[in-house]
Amino acid sequence: MNLSGFPFTATDWSQVDEERKPGEAGEVTSRVRQFGEVRVRRVDYSPGYVADHWCRKGHVLYVLAGELVTTLDDGRVVVTGAGGSYQVADDAEAHRSSAPDGASLLIVD
Repeated sequence: MNLSGFPFTATDWSQVDEERKPGEAGEVTSRVRQFGEVRVRRVDYSPGYVADHWCRKGHVLYVLAGELVTTLDDGRVVVTGAGGSYQVADDAEAHRSSAPDGASLLIVD
């Protein structure tokens, strides 16, 4: 990740347009800002959310509220609660998210 080419920027996430997408179950609401090569997202998973895809993109992910369940392609299951985070590189372990009770996240990739 190269953090260059943009000035200091404060974000009021309530002023960023929402995008809603269905998952395999539930839905995800995303607010996205792009800073050069860096994408920053404020994401909310509805209760019962299950992703409709396996992701291979690298992320730094922080759980703001709720609990995120991440299934890795090798069968491991990682539960990350509020205040926890995970990091994964591009094209490392494929992962798939779910949020049985809903979750709010900040994701940088």
